[in-house]
Amino acid sequence: MSAAAIVTTHPIDQDIDQARNLPAVRAIIIPPCPEALQKLMRIVHSAEPEMGALDQLASSDVALAAALIRQANSPLHGLTQPVQTVGMALTVLGLRPALELMTAFITRHALQVRSPLLEHFWDSSQRRAIACEHIGAQLYSMPPGLGYSFGLFCHVGFPVLLKALRGYASTVTEALARKDRTFTQTENANHRTDHAVVGAIVARTWHLPGDVAQAIWLHHDFACLQDERFAPVVRQLVALGALADFLVHQHEGLEPAREWHQHGQACLDFLQVSRDELEHWIDQLHPALDAVGR
Repeated sequence: MSAAAIVTTHPIDQDIDQARNLPAVRAIIIPPCPEALQKLMRIVHSAEPEMGALDQLASSDVALAAALIRQANSPLHGLTQPVQTVGMALTVLGLRPALELMTAFITRHALQVRSPLLEHFWDSSQRRAIACEHIGAQLYSMPPGLGYSFGLFCHVGFPVLLKALRGYASTVTEALARKDRTFTQTENANHRTDHAVVGAIVARTWHLPGDVAQAIWLHHDFACLQDERFAPVVRQLVALGALADFLVHQHEGLEPAREWHQHGQACLDFLQVSRDELEHWIDQLHPALDAVGR
């Protein structure tokens, strides 16, 4: 066999593929990657992404165009005159923020589910994505967009499971209340799968970077931080995801999650981040997080 024909995958990728064939998961419909997101990814991965291509894609959807214009006109950018066209909005936002906003918008509308549990889900997901991207850039100069993709899709299993499984909303309520076991243990007890597994499958199905899919699979398994079987960038994503959740909860006036009390210090230590730095990021990120959903 030639070297070109050899394909190596991480064992966790094999776990994700095998999970897709489990009886409990086979019954769950994993939505296909939206056509608009596929087009956006082709623009992202082109040699030189062009604003003109983004303008054409955004202008083909009235709601998406309106979202870009609304974001450009938010107080975050402090314009003296409001923009009125997609092209002007893209100029104000810049290439990378525009790509990220479009990704969040397309994903949100592809996975719409009517449930009180998701009332603030997508706003929080977008804020987590912004925080993950910021921390990744501060600490490790991660590839642009990697932290954002992880933050946005980290909990994407929730809307998929809410739509697919009878009684899943009650499971979420139970899992949040129980103190004797973890969230995913309650999910698995009731449904023989959990949102981390399903989220990783969505990431693979939608052709997100392999590091993102692996980090989604592991994002509640903080033992992975000291497990060198996993790539450093995957472990970094898991740790900075916990920091991002803490920052978002602070911004939204919520108590830190139970996992933060249990594993927050380990994540800070792994990333070599001090509590003072974390407090500084809360202030730095406030304008961007506040602009979400406005």
